[in-house]
Amino acid sequence: MLVELEIRDYAIIEHLRLRLTPGFNVLTGETGAGKSIIVGAVGQLLGERADSETVRGGVERAVIEGVFDTGPAADAIREILEAHGVDEDPVLILTREIHAAGRSVGRVNGRAVPIRALSEIGRLLIDVHGQSENASLQREREHLVLLDRYAGLEDDRLQLAESVRALRQMQAELEGLRSKESDRLRSQDLLRFQVEEISAAQLDVGEQVALVAERTRLANAERLLALAERAYHALRGTDDDEPGGLDGLADALVAIEELAALDASRAAALGPLQAAVEAANDAAAQVRVYREGLDFEPQRLEEIEERLGVYAALVRKYGPDVPAVLAHGEDAAVKLGAIEGADARATEIEARLDEERLELGARAGRLSGLRFAAGERLAQEVVVVMDALGMPGSAFEVAIEQRPDPAGVPFGDGRFAVDERGIDQVAFRVSTNPGEPPRRLVQVASGGETARIMLALKSILSGADRIPTLIFDEIDAGIGGRVGAVVGAKLAGLAERHPVLCVTHLPQVAAFGSSHWHVRKAVAQGRTATEVNLLVDDARVEELTAMLGGVGEPARETARQLLADANDTVIA
Repeated sequence: MLVELEIRDYAIIEHLRLRLTPGFNVLTGETGAGKSIIVGAVGQLLGERADSETVRGGVERAVIEGVFDTGPAADAIREILEAHGVDEDPVLILTREIHAAGRSVGRVNGRAVPIRALSEIGRLLIDVHGQSENASLQREREHLVLLDRYAGLEDDRLQLAESVRALRQMQAELEGLRSKESDRLRSQDLLRFQVEEISAAQLDVGEQVALVAERTRLANAERLLALAERAYHALRGTDDDEPGGLDGLADALVAIEELAALDASRAAALGPLQAAVEAANDAAAQVRVYREGLDFEPQRLEEIEERLGVYAALVRKYGPDVPAVLAHGEDAAVKLGAIEGADARATEIEARLDEERLELGARAGRLSGLRFAAGERLAQEVVVVMDALGMPGSAFEVAIEQRPDPAGVPFGDGRFAVDERGIDQVAFRVSTNPGEPPRRLVQVASGGETARIMLALKSILSGADRIPTLIFDEIDAGIGGRVGAVVGAKLAGLAERHPVLCVTHLPQVAAFGSSHWHVRKAVAQGRTATEVNLLVDDARVEELTAMLGGVGEPARETARQLLADANDTVIA
């Protein structure tokens, strides 16, 4: 709530400090005393467009400052403060400086902020209803929120909002998958070819080494055979009885054995010689087996060359060696799996989207039905209050519409656009003249009628409205004393839930105030300035008497009776 308002050098106000009290605060005074100027200063504090002409003559700047208790708006305001880098403080102070040179500065807790920050915060703290102000009830987007609060449907709307966000997230994921589908299909074909090509080759590093060795043997088969024959003949001799190395070793062994028989000291030579004979025999046998196994097969060589050609081709395409080719194949398989998984995911999302749209449409439809029922109840209540406020024959309706959308959610016989608030668009419509069709609330021309419509709505929606402080500027314009008492009672009732500040010319309204402030112009040192004083007891009776246009004790008694009647009404 607005706890304190201080204004310096704004219009005809030199310095004014107004400490509001919880309840119903009324401002009274002669026309032109500055009451609406005070309301205008509050508008500046809430971020309205500044006019350097409002700076008091002879000074450099006007300063308007408000001290607030954030109350139920604390969490929302905390988010705004964080967004603008302002530290949270138990006391919230908004400041607006308007310079005569044309510059305007906004501050929150002493820190300079964009003027829009004042507006964002201000709309959560104060609602001004005046002759020309665009109050929150004139912002049609707020109508749905107020209707939901009135009907107790906020939790339903929040739950629906979660479903809408989940649906949008799924739609975004599907759109992302589909938008890349052509690229993905091309990649899929290429990756599948690579995986199949590498897999079909069944590459193995050991096989490649063995094939290279076998190719070398087959390519040199004649030379290997000649060398094997030569080695074997050198060991065993030839078929022409030409002795070989083994024959010589055998003769040497016989000679050494005889020598050792005659000279035992030479027996040591037998061991090495016998080992040499055995080794030569083994070598000759191995060479014979190798020679006999040599078989030149031109067809086998062609097979090996073809197989090694597969290795060479894949190495040229996918890597410097076989391990690199195999690694490329594994990577391609992983990517192919991801792409094929994306197709499956897209199919899954499409199926889920259909289910989610059906469920969301049903939920939004149920919420819409509850809103229609609540709208009818609200309209009936508002008409009753408007009649009591001196607007007989007025009509009020809560218009609820849906926008068809082929891509929306199904409900009834059609499909409708949906957002976090549901499928409904809500607008309050009124007619203040019998026989005229209701029009959008923002199109109602009369300021006084607008203010009373606002009061009617506020008196009903006050339990749902979370804005801490309400300001009404001349809400009693164009009404008489009898209706004025009703207006005063309504404002007093409204003030039980929200602090209310009301500028009024009707004593019947002023009598209901829990705090009564008098605004007057005074001239000092040749300059006119506005003063505000809190009236109590006799001073208040005198002001009401003046507002009644009477003089003397009978008029004072009438003023006292107004206060007594107002007190009895509030108590009742």
